[in-house]
Amino acid sequence: MTIKLFPAIAGCLFLMAACAPQSELVKINTDLSALRGERAATKAQLQELRKRLDALDANISGTVDAQKVMADSGARSDQLATDIQLVQGKLEENNFHITELAQKLDDKSAKISELTARTEELEAKVNQLSSGTGTLSTAPLGTAPNSDKKTALKGREPSEAYRQAKNDFDMGNFDLALDGFQNYLSLFPDTSLAAAAQYWIGECYSSKKEFTRAIEAFQKVITSYPRSDKAPGAKLKIGLSYLNEKNAAKAREYLNRVIKEHPGTTEAEIAKDRINKIRE
Repeated sequence: MTIKLFPAIAGCLFLMAACAPQSELVKINTDLSALRGERAATKAQLQELRKRLDALDANISGTVDAQKVMADSGARSDQLATDIQLVQGKLEENNFHITELAQKLDDKSAKISELTARTEELEAKVNQLSSGTGTLSTAPLGTAPNSDKKTALKGREPSEAYRQAKNDFDMGNFDLALDGFQNYLSLFPDTSLAAAAQYWIGECYSSKKEFTRAIEAFQKVITSYPRSDKAPGAKLKIGLSYLNEKNAAKAREYLNRVIKEHPGTTEAEIAKDRINKIRE
């Protein structure tokens, strides 16, 4: 009779443990939605300010008495430029908070998934005992019998696993970083940092001068995460990788894509510079 109560007791214990992460998950989702709405509004404001500044410049250049117009509108132009800088700073801060919240969301989601898996595992073991078809294992819950590299990441938060791989890359340990990012994607394929992990896989290959593999890795960023903020960089890196392979035609193709599809970005400016050097 006592054994039959184990599944219910175990389920209650783990549900209580999961309750706190679940409530935090809801709050993070709410905060994230609010920040994304604020980011959209900030982007629209920034775009409007830039239009006003462009219109002011056009008005100045198209006026006969340019000196007088410049004197009259100089203060307005300076104010607009200041406003743009302030809004740009606000947007960057907003993006930082969104990234931070998204990583917290990843960690909480992983924790809930882990708790759910442990609950199911415990219930299965207790059911086996109660039916007389199994014996109690002394192995800790959630452990696997093999020593696969992925096992080392189990139980760790996604953000921690990502940071370790990035630290390895920053220290020049490209093989370790490559393993880390690949294992990250195997365990956490749907997190907010998945696109970044795939991008850094390409950077690892590029740093190892394995440009064909780098191109394949960066191409996965474009196909799997087309709306990611890593997509412009991936296209640029493909172009640069083709340059390293002495394939000028393919290099121009991707560099032109960056310029056309992502105007006004730092990546587009770099692409323009590289295309000019190819022509020289």
